[in-house]
Amino acid sequence: MAETKDDGFELYDLRVEVVAPPGAKIWCNAEPGDHFELRGEMLYLPPGQGFSIYSLAAIMPLLAAKQRETHPNDWMTSDAEVACPDPNCPSRFRITRLGKRRFSHAQTTAVPVGGD
Repeated sequence: MAETKDDGFELYDLRVEVVAPPGAKIWCNAEPGDHFELRGEMLYLPPGQGFSIYSLAAIMPLLAAKQRETHPNDWMTSDAEVACPDPNCPSRFRITRLGKRRFSHAQTTAVPVGGD
């Protein structure tokens, strides 16, 4: 009988939410509370809500790291807010880890485990 290998891995689902001081002018036209969720590689926005591509570009490099388990002493574990890329804007983007989701390597890439 062939041995079945578990090719699974887990990633955190993330919620990214706009936060700002009360009454602050947000230059990207977002509103405090605007948000999106990242589940695996898929980004989900509430119906009718947009999100600035410039803001998204600023936080995109952090999202893959935030999805993964990190050491308790790693700043990626403790730090949750990212400044808006516009230096004149007081808003921040709060990244919150939600529950974990399990994925299969074979269902996310054509490259086999251990393959080059």
